[in-house]
Amino acid sequence: MVSLLQNPNSPLDHIKHQIMWSRLIAVVEEQAQTLVRTAFSTAVREAGDLSAGVFDSRGRMLAQAVTGTPGHVNSMANAVKHFLQRYPLNEMAEGDHYISNDPWLTSGHLHDFTLVSPAFFSGRAVGLFASTVHVVDIGGLGLGPDGRQVFEEGLAIPIMPLARHSEFNDDLLKIVSENVRMPDQVVGDLYALASCNDEGARRLDAMMVEFQIENLENLGEYILVSSKNAKMQAIRELPSGKYCNELTMDGYDSPVVLCAELTIDDNHIHVDYSGSSSASRYGINVVMNYCEAYTAYGVNCVIAPHVPNNAGSLAAITVSAPEGSILNVKRPWPVAARHTIGHMLPDVIFGCLQQVIPERVPAEGAASLWNPQINGGGSVVDHVYSQDGSDCSSLQEFSSVIFHCGGAGARPNKDGLDVTAFPSGVRTIPIEATETIAPIVFWRREFRENSCGSGQYRGGLGQVIEIGGANGSPFTILCNFERINNPARGRQGGLNGAPGAVSLASGEPIRPKGRQSVPSGDRICLALPGGGGFGEPFERDPNLVALDIRDGIISADLAKKDYGVIIEDNIVDLLATNRARKQHD
Repeated sequence: MVSLLQNPNSPLDHIKHQIMWSRLIAVVEEQAQTLVRTAFSTAVREAGDLSAGVFDSRGRMLAQAVTGTPGHVNSMANAVKHFLQRYPLNEMAEGDHYISNDPWLTSGHLHDFTLVSPAFFSGRAVGLFASTVHVVDIGGLGLGPDGRQVFEEGLAIPIMPLARHSEFNDDLLKIVSENVRMPDQVVGDLYALASCNDEGARRLDAMMVEFQIENLENLGEYILVSSKNAKMQAIRELPSGKYCNELTMDGYDSPVVLCAELTIDDNHIHVDYSGSSSASRYGINVVMNYCEAYTAYGVNCVIAPHVPNNAGSLAAITVSAPEGSILNVKRPWPVAARHTIGHMLPDVIFGCLQQVIPERVPAEGAASLWNPQINGGGSVVDHVYSQDGSDCSSLQEFSSVIFHCGGAGARPNKDGLDVTAFPSGVRTIPIEATETIAPIVFWRREFRENSCGSGQYRGGLGQVIEIGGANGSPFTILCNFERINNPARGRQGGLNGAPGAVSLASGEPIRPKGRQSVPSGDRICLALPGGGGFGEPFERDPNLVALDIRDGIISADLAKKDYGVIIEDNIVDLLATNRARKQHD
């Protein structure tokens, strides 16, 4: 076979490399879409809580799928090397699949499974495909922060074969089935992981035949070098120096402080988290792999969002955090709800970069997902009888995870996105999908008026959600809700977004963290936080304020208070508004 890449430095071969690079991204997107279409759990097929990518023979990520989350894909970029240390590529065979959910080697908690599979061409291993999914359950205490050690948080699978020569490890599948609450969904997702990696290998084989290449070495080097050079060029355009920022979170039982020092040095960025809070006794801690993932993502969003994400571009960013801090815990510290802290890291980074390139940096947003695990059935509820007087011991056993989000921060020249999952990037699971597989009812889900931070550009709206058990049945909910005491901060004069709130419909108090019970006939009410505003509110166009009132985004009272805009008969009273704004000035 004759390669089309005769002279990689010629203009024609540069074009061919670019075409193949785009094709490789399409290959991994097909890999990800196969995972979405074959997954059993709503977290994967509805929310897209997954990642997919292709790696060269040395375990360097060449391309990632568009579908997926930065926490998964950037963690996976580091994870594959651990698989190769345990099972070298030259010892793998066609049909092999290797799996693990080790938090310290993969994506930070036991609920994520990562699968790595070799890709062969003409009988030779030429690379690897990897994919990650968030499974609905992994046993233990569930997806909540209550555990005091990782041993309490569920089933741990070390790096080991899921399949050899296409023969699946039945013993492993039986162990998984016997240790999780929803075995059909979890095992089904493991098969889906294998299917998507197989599809990636098939697509890669077809691509290599079409472009008449025998391996990924030349193309891989072109991708990695081009990406690294582009990232370093973007960094070189920034002023060198050290920039610090601090963010305070609610934490589990006491506030958590995240401190970052971002150093720009010629063509490299280093982020150090010295000064951040010590590890928590509860499962909101972060492993280094996950800390690196969301730190790099935060930098990339502002510095060079146009540069593809791969091992080359990631190499220009390094991260350090003191061992034993909440951002770098070691085994056996609990980590089940590590997203609570991890999703805040881009906002920490934005606060550093705002001092360098303020015209690119948005205000803070809700950031951390509100994704409680809801469990029901006679074995878990705390109440003997349901609302209709029936014995709770006969209730259907179920476990379900819902993904919901607050508002994103306002941008320097645009309003923030409403109820948008940034930085995680997952989609909201449709109500119908959740109600179909679990006996729960969404009584209400709507935009939360006045939750957006006021500014020349307003923050994104939060939402209000009210959930009850079917027929008034009791259930338990693993709460892990942030930004209740520390709302998203505005920027450049913009105001803070509204804080979150948690309550029961009956008025009974409920804590925002930890396992809670929703009694028979009661409902849990979630008021998700809004994003911070950007720029002085009195600089906002009064007509846009009026439009926000008509759309139910803000009230007329808030418009007057924050924006100085007076509405009469549904239109802006320009004379009164001008007077109010002059008095403010």
